[in-house]
Amino acid sequence: MNSIYSIIMVKPRLYSLVLFRSKSIQSTAPAEYCAGLVRKFDYENFICTLLLNSNTRSLAFAVRAFNIEVARVQDNVSDMKIGRMRLQFWLETIDSIFKNEVRDHPVVQELHRALLNHKSKELFKKNLKSLVTSRIEPITSSTFKTLEDMERYSELSVSPVHYMILQGAGMSNVHADHAASHLGKAQGLMNLMRSLPHAAKTRVLPLPQDLLIKHGLSQEKVIRGQGGGSLRDVVFDVASRAKQHLEKARSLKQNCPSGCATIFLPSICLDNYLTKLQLSEFDILDNRLQKRSAILPLRLYWNKLLGRF
Repeated sequence: MNSIYSIIMVKPRLYSLVLFRSKSIQSTAPAEYCAGLVRKFDYENFICTLLLNSNTRSLAFAVRAFNIEVARVQDNVSDMKIGRMRLQFWLETIDSIFKNEVRDHPVVQELHRALLNHKSKELFKKNLKSLVTSRIEPITSSTFKTLEDMERYSELSVSPVHYMILQGAGMSNVHADHAASHLGKAQGLMNLMRSLPHAAKTRVLPLPQDLLIKHGLSQEKVIRGQGGGSLRDVVFDVASRAKQHLEKARSLKQNCPSGCATIFLPSICLDNYLTKLQLSEFDILDNRLQKRSAILPLRLYWNKLLGRF
């Protein structure tokens, strides 16, 4: 059995030990920091990233860790101006990385190391900046006007991660990029929905106003826990759109390079969550949705072997 998979299933505390004592991965503090950050804040993608080949894995962890650092800005600040200043810091940091001016931050150091020998640096730079600039408007506005606005935000804040992992793996393919775009939209939409239980406590709800109006639901009712069937209807509409994007991404598989399947394994996690959401009758506040699936690593490993996403 694959040694990484053995650790996933049997000894979860030893993930980092296997990952960073591998002969093909340099054992560095920045690399460990990035993997630890992804494991803590993005567990499903952490498992998916472990299953990438060694040449792609370190870049994927660096990119995902960078995205987490940027995404957490909104969660960690209450002052809009401070939030914008922190995002500006990350924009300037991206410029410094490509000037070989490496700042004293483990994610920046690992990202610089991972990108050092890659071609198409301008594409990496563009996608990294998209991850930052996509967060500027949500800092100043806590709501989305339409479901389409949610889709655009999802594509800009998630799809670039897939684009960069594809680039890092040397896969330049228009169909793969198209699939990555749809997968990013699907993931982003459901990430916003999955954040709702926490968001309701902070009174900042990632729900589109057009769907709230359509189903006669106010944000105050959601905050007070009185969303009921109307909230389920809103969640159903968002989940249905996410499912459409997921199926579109999968429909492009036959035109994508074979190695894309492993890169797109997060689609298995998304499909697993959508199934659980359906079983809960789209009650996004159901505590059972927050529990990790014990068999998800097995499903991911099996689909990797079969070359499916």
